[in-house]
Amino acid sequence: MAPVPPGIRLLVSFDRDQWYRALTFILTFLLYTSFHLSRKPISIVKSELHRNCSSVSELSTITSSISHSQQVSLPTLHTDMDCSWKPFDKSNYKQLLGAMDYSFLCAYAVGMYLSGIIGERLPIRLYLTVGMLTSGLFTCLFGLGHVYNIHSLGFYVFVQVANGLVQTTGWPSVVTCIGNWFGKGRRGLIMGLWNSHTSVGNILGSLIAGYWVSSNWGLSFIVPGIIIAAMGVLCFFFLIEHPNDLKSMYAKNSSPGKSQLPTESWNGVSGHTEVYLQYKEKKTQAYYYYDDSVRTKKSYDTELLLPRDRVCVPVQPVVVVKSESEPSAISFMGALRIPGVIEFSLCLLFAKLVSYTFLFWLPLYITKAAHLDAKEAGDLSTLFDVGGIVGGILAGVISDKLGKRATTCAVMLLLSAPTLYGFSMISEFGLGPTIGMLLVCGGLVNGPYALITTAVSADLGTHKSLKGNARALSTVTAIIDGTGSVGAALGPLLAGLLSPGGWDQVFYMLMTADFLALLLLLRLVSKELDSTKSHPISTVEFKEH
Repeated sequence: MAPVPPGIRLLVSFDRDQWYRALTFILTFLLYTSFHLSRKPISIVKSELHRNCSSVSELSTITSSISHSQQVSLPTLHTDMDCSWKPFDKSNYKQLLGAMDYSFLCAYAVGMYLSGIIGERLPIRLYLTVGMLTSGLFTCLFGLGHVYNIHSLGFYVFVQVANGLVQTTGWPSVVTCIGNWFGKGRRGLIMGLWNSHTSVGNILGSLIAGYWVSSNWGLSFIVPGIIIAAMGVLCFFFLIEHPNDLKSMYAKNSSPGKSQLPTESWNGVSGHTEVYLQYKEKKTQAYYYYDDSVRTKKSYDTELLLPRDRVCVPVQPVVVVKSESEPSAISFMGALRIPGVIEFSLCLLFAKLVSYTFLFWLPLYITKAAHLDAKEAGDLSTLFDVGGIVGGILAGVISDKLGKRATTCAVMLLLSAPTLYGFSMISEFGLGPTIGMLLVCGGLVNGPYALITTAVSADLGTHKSLKGNARALSTVTAIIDGTGSVGAALGPLLAGLLSPGGWDQVFYMLMTADFLALLLLLRLVSKELDSTKSHPISTVEFKEH
């Protein structure tokens, strides 16, 4: 008999729960990748909505001189009209582009507070599916503005507001799913790897949008819109919200007359073979008793504590006392009272302000500072997200090792402020230094942002003060990310207002935001460091105020 291939042995070494856990990890990763993929095109297309018209102006001058010298009537080139897209062809184009960013992010911030509360009370799979389908629709609508030659600012602002609202369905839903499937053991590492979907989505969005930006920028939105809608269909068919949903499904499928459940042989007190099978169905628990292959249902709740190996032990039923109803979803104020939620929420406000300013304005800054075209600037800006992937993973690994989430964030914030100043200086010295600083800035800026929105949110959503109420995770996640989204809305808006006075002012604003984020974490950092003396190994829990 031929030996079993090593790859097959590896596959069968994983049990069913591990396969479903891997499916949830990969699927939620791809789902939120598509969310960020659909947000990125606007930053790439900005330089096309208002192009650098200097070359066109020169061509217009040459054409005018030729027509006068040869006395030939040639069409006059109107640079404001021909090289930019109305209404972004005026001198206040930066303010208009900033207003579009602000409309999306402000709607996203307001909607996020409501999204978590709604998500706790609706099936996550359906809620997320509807959000992804409608987000795909509004993303495509923005691109159709180019196809149908729409020049109304109100149209583009409306699409941005609507898209911002429906995209709030994504983050609380996927974080709740991943938190349900993965425990606290290596949550920082797992969520650091998982949260790279943000940077992967930004990179793919930049590449897809950059491919069509110069030829037909409408496709830079339509293609990502189709992708996120297609991922919404996959979500409907394959997303499993909680491991208990699988237990309920398998329990329903295992009827007494169809198949006999495989059981280990156990010697009970009187020599009979006895096994208790426990499963959940419709939020209640039922237990079945096997005695000499005869199955009868018990009318009371019991649970047998069985060891994993086959040994002879006396069978001892244990009465389980459980509540008659499921715990209710937590209120908004109840979530705010969880220790650490307010501090991390306000910290994320400033951290996300920095991250989203780079997300929406970095390609345009590279275009102006390095004198590159829209496609080259978009491709170069992806290096910031590559650094963000590494930074998010490192933040998760370090915080798992030390058991100090707040301290890890604080150190990275402390280092990122001078790095931002260095980037503003070095970016003027050529392509090589710019590439290096983009990678470093991406890691230090996105590291704390990634850690707070994933591992910290999941930790706080399952905090010991909740006393086992698992229905708080979506609300806590929405509060933290919703507060961060206020900063995400302010950052691009302030960048649009400050950039006409020089990009230095934008970088000073970003450095100030980093220092404020650091200050907000000092109390939690102090508690973590103080607790090291008495608990040097265990993960630090945030104490009550």
